Amino acid sequence: MLKLIGAAVILFSCSMVGWQMGRYYAFRPLDIRTMIISLQMLETEIVYGATPLHRAMAKIGERMRAGIGRMFLTASELLMQEDEPQSTSESWRQAIEKNWSQTAMRKSEKDVLLTLGMVLGNSDRDDQQKHLRLAITHLQGLEEEARSDKERYEKMYKSLGFLGGLLVVILML
Repeated sequence: MLKLIGAAVILFSCSMVGWQMGRYYAFRPLDIRTMIISLQMLETEIVYGATPLHRAMAKIGERMRAGIGRMFLTASELLMQEDEPQSTSESWRQAIEKNWSQTAMRKSEKDVLLTLGMVLGNSDRDDQQKHLRLAITHLQGLEEEARSDKERYEKMYKSLGFLGGLLVVILML
């Protein structure tokens, strides 16, 4: 009886590990899509609304889901600090570093966002619009890659988790 309970626990645990790894591949395209939408909203706020950057980021941060929204809110808060004023690029970089672990995105997406941060707030509206559109285009390409990875790896990890647990159970019995 004890072996049967142990086998069930092992099988369940390994299956959950597989599901967690599969979830990473499922959430990556969603996070990239959310970031694309956020950058499109930022473009609208900057170009058409002439909203100051800290306000635009705060608005976007309140509308977006947890990890991405928190990134924009943190950048807005860092821009508004009175005791230690920071540049826009430094605020954006710190916000990304602080909140990156809450997303399922990879280093390639991070590099695109950090590159965008170097020019954000340092030029006129038209130039910022060009850079935002370039970042959006890059992220759209990465989103397609993430979707194909999801198709390829999500089911595989879920199956491997279960089958790995089943192997351990068989070897144990």
